[in-house]
Amino acid sequence: MRHSLRFPPAVLLVAACALWGAATVLNKALLASISPVTLLVVQLAPSALFLWAAVLATACPAPPKSYWFPLIALGVLNPGISYTLSLMGLASVSASVSTLLWAAEPLMILGLAALLLGARVTSQLLLVMLLGGLGVALVANVYGGLSDLSTPLGILLLLGAVLCCAFYTVFSRKLVERVDPVFTVALQQTAGLGWAVALLLIRTPFGSIDDFESIPPGLLATAAVTGLLYYAAAHWLYIAALRWVPAAVAGSYFNVIPIFGVALAYVFLGETLTPIQWVGASAILASTYMLRRLTNGTGFERSAE
Repeated sequence: MRHSLRFPPAVLLVAACALWGAATVLNKALLASISPVTLLVVQLAPSALFLWAAVLATACPAPPKSYWFPLIALGVLNPGISYTLSLMGLASVSASVSTLLWAAEPLMILGLAALLLGARVTSQLLLVMLLGGLGVALVANVYGGLSDLSTPLGILLLLGAVLCCAFYTVFSRKLVERVDPVFTVALQQTAGLGWAVALLLIRTPFGSIDDFESIPPGLLATAAVTGLLYYAAAHWLYIAALRWVPAAVAGSYFNVIPIFGVALAYVFLGETLTPIQWVGASAILASTYMLRRLTNGTGFERSAE
């Protein structure tokens, strides 16, 4: 049975996208000093601790034992495998190309939801997704970023991360209806942390336990804060909203992330948009408005489930 929400699902989804956009800007800077797998461990550890504290403080009910294995498996997939691949790819690919690749996630979710969940793909939803995808391509300045295709490994790593997240959203859609969102995110991020720690202990080229000796305490604290934003808060909001909207609609909100990234780059780095990027930003905002109507449309939600 579903419980009432304090805020509409659209507000939760946009807030999650804002946090992801903010943390992505910081992640790109952090990767200049911290290896990808090491950064993932530093970010997931405080996030998991915070979430378990929230579970205890709110007395969240534990799900039946039959749900634990699929929840843990999904946690290994995301944030474990997915963000391992994402940070590895982000270390060698520009932010513009990375953003463009992540724009493929809503379309992947749409296809997987239709294939695996029998979700009905309406022409209106498809139009919204294509409009948002076009906007992301323009904001990401794809023409200026095509030179980064000389790093095919980074491209493949990011595409793998996108596909993992798409599977995560689709398979989580039914589980989250029956499990408290706080407990879900806490358990899954603990599983993802276990995956990342295992990689760290085997000393891959993308990070090892020895890295901690050379990371300044201030940088570790910054990475920990980004982990709380990127993983704890954003995933909590996203999972809470996913209980109320179809997977394809929830995934379509990812097209909003570049808007926040561009705004933060302007405020903190002094970067400005070109005219074509302003057109893309307008397309994303238009698709977001249309998505909000879809999210609040109970008739659509019933048909899509």
